[in-house]
Amino acid sequence: MENELKIKMYSFTLDCKEPHRLAEFYGSLMGWEVMPLGDDWACVYAPGTNQGGYPCILFQSNPDYEPPVWPEEPEAQQQMAHIDFAVNDLEKAVQHAVQCGAAIADEQFSEDWTVMLDPAGHPFCLCDMKSIIESPHFGLL
Repeated sequence: MENELKIKMYSFTLDCKEPHRLAEFYGSLMGWEVMPLGDDWACVYAPGTNQGGYPCILFQSNPDYEPPVWPEEPEAQQQMAHIDFAVNDLEKAVQHAVQCGAAIADEQFSEDWTVMLDPAGHPFCLCDMKSIIESPHFGLL
C-alpha cells in the first residue's frame, strides 16, 4: 500500500495585486492565522494547525489581475471560482465581513446566502448553514 496514490488539497489560490493585504482580510474574516511568504505570496490557515498548515488559502501576486464583474456581464472579466463560507448567523457574518473590508454585492439572489466582494473584488458567499457548521462532520474551524 505504500505506492497507493494519494491526492490531497494543498491550497485554494487567489490571484490579486496585494497578496498580504488580501491575506489579512481573510485572516480577519475567519479568525485564521496569516503567514507572509515573501513579497509575492501570503496564506491563511486554520489556527492550531501549525505555521503554514494545509490546506490553506494562498494569495499570489499578479500585477495584471483584473477583478471579475459580478454578476457576469458579456465581454467583462468573468469569475473563475468563489469561496462559500458556512455561517451560523448570516446577519452578524455580513456585518463582520463589512468591518473586515468586504462589500455587499449590489445584486442578491437568495435569502439563504449573501454574496460579498473581498477587497480585491473576488466574490464570496456567506451561507446560512447553522446545522452544518455546528455538525461534528464539519472539517475546518
